Amino acid sequence: MTPRFLALLPISAALPGVALAQTIEDRARTAAEASRSKSSDSEAILENYISPGLAGQSIATVDKSKSFTPNLACQKTANFLEILIQPGAGGDITTVRIARDKDIDGQFDSVTTLPVPVSGICANGVISCRPGSWSDCRSFQWDVDSSGDLKLAEVEMPALAGCYCVNNSCGANLVMGNLPSVLKDLGGGAVGALSSHDPRNGVADARVNGPVIQYVGAQSTACSPDPALPQTAYRANPTAIQGDAFAASRSNSLFQSLAGSPAGTGRAEQVRACTIEREVTFLPLGYDDIVSASGSIYSVRDCGEGCRRYRIIGDGDCSGSPPIFTARFEVSDPAKLISAQIVEMGADDWVQGRVNGRIVSSAGPRPWLTTGLPSGDCRTDGGAARNYTPYDFTADLRAGPATVSARVRGGGGGAPLTTQWGLVDVEIRVSPGCEPSERLVDLCAGTGGDTKCRLDSENVDGVQTFRNGISTGLRPLTQTRLFGTGSCTIQLTRDFFRRERSYKCVVDTGSMPEPDLRRGAWIIDHSTETMLADRVRTADGGMASLTRPFALPDRGSVPACEAICKTRAPKANADAAPDGVVGARQTNPTGFDTFYHVCRADNVCPAGPGETIVSPCGCLDDFPEAVVVMQTVRLAGADLACTATAR
Repeated sequence: MTPRFLALLPISAALPGVALAQTIEDRARTAAEASRSKSSDSEAILENYISPGLAGQSIATVDKSKSFTPNLACQKTANFLEILIQPGAGGDITTVRIARDKDIDGQFDSVTTLPVPVSGICANGVISCRPGSWSDCRSFQWDVDSSGDLKLAEVEMPALAGCYCVNNSCGANLVMGNLPSVLKDLGGGAVGALSSHDPRNGVADARVNGPVIQYVGAQSTACSPDPALPQTAYRANPTAIQGDAFAASRSNSLFQSLAGSPAGTGRAEQVRACTIEREVTFLPLGYDDIVSASGSIYSVRDCGEGCRRYRIIGDGDCSGSPPIFTARFEVSDPAKLISAQIVEMGADDWVQGRVNGRIVSSAGPRPWLTTGLPSGDCRTDGGAARNYTPYDFTADLRAGPATVSARVRGGGGGAPLTTQWGLVDVEIRVSPGCEPSERLVDLCAGTGGDTKCRLDSENVDGVQTFRNGISTGLRPLTQTRLFGTGSCTIQLTRDFFRRERSYKCVVDTGSMPEPDLRRGAWIIDHSTETMLADRVRTADGGMASLTRPFALPDRGSVPACEAICKTRAPKANADAAPDGVVGARQTNPTGFDTFYHVCRADNVCPAGPGETIVSPCGCLDDFPEAVVVMQTVRLAGADLACTATAR
């Protein structure tokens, strides 16, 4: 680009009709009007600057006093691509001839004819059916072969977008009646495929001339002979540009000089690194950590891993109130309790087993399951009685502390097991393990809370979420990790386990002083709409206050909105989907296209051919209608079910 391009907007007395006696405000308004006439909307900018700039044509300054030819493209041609179409008797486009200038030297060097008739047009391809009908249809997507020529690749119809029918099965004379839009839609898909294949090529303008559309093209990206430009990789991975920019800045001596200068830093900074980590520890749990026992327990013995047997023994007598001997059991973690049972009872003469005061079993000459005395005598010589039928009280122990009691009735005296006695054996099985403990160790709390520190980089479980103070937009997925070894393990699912952060903290204001804003604050606080106040320093070091009249120039009046009008024109409902043409599923196959036009200066609506005015020129507000349409599409989409299964 030449330096003269910067002179497109001169504000000077050289504008036509501008007298030297004009005020600065008049000259500015004249320059603004001249500039607005050449760049008031996108079409004016495209016509006056972009299209001629890319095509190598002349560009004039705002006042048209000078013109020049900019060099914005490496190569340019007025005949980049040309597409000729011709419909057949059935309304299908039977001939599509594509001429292309592949090396952008101004001459066509490739001519291709599509091998199939076109019955429907899509944004990225075409549909070919049996001529004049919408049956036996095949879908094709625009593609480019290894030599750079356009071709059609057959795909499933869902791979295409924005399809509509053009042959006689959807209406009469659709191609010739809508020739400009048909050519632009057909050519747009072809140009899109070419641009994706070779990003260096761009299209500056499109011209429709009868059944032909011509594209003005240029090669403007990077001026590289290789179509595989490294810059295009950022389209697939936009976040990679941050790392590449950082790497480029590290090797650029000019950038590093500016970054390290007082103007670049302005203050001294200190880098502080810290971590936020999820710490998981385990407390081993043995049998005694889970089960506690107390009371009238005669003996305890192991019965395997995580198993113990407790024997409750009591001496009996023949009194009217047989004594009760009780043991109390409690578990710290009910989930680790496997079972709790009375596995054996024995007596000479009688014993009654109880759980939480509830009679559950007995041993003796006959059953003893009442609160009264047993139906038998004391001091019998029938020998010891045994009961090996287990009684499970696991639910009682899981619900809370449980008691197991032996009520004994016998005669005589002496040591247990030699005279009159009674016993109850209790067996408790648990699953020993460990107790996990989780806490978040935040070593960044102090630095993060310091107002002089800012987050510079962050790595979360191997994912870079911040780099150079800018979020990368990446976040780690929720992870599940296994902690511990052997039988002492636990699975935890968390959004993160370790954050590694570095902060940059200001430790010195540096060599550049803070700006003195007192004068600006004085002006803002003491000025009014008609008076400008100021305060300046005098020669003797003091301060003097000044005031003077002040008035803004007349800003003029502007319309409340840009006047637009709304029109519509009848249109055959030729939109196509995998299920067929939309119009064939509707009671009325004809619909309407809606258009919005910017009104002319005389407040006249520039309606196109066949259009009728729906809303005249004015400040139109169709936002409620747009909301209804969007909500309808959203709710319709919510009822759709996507599946990869063939149906």
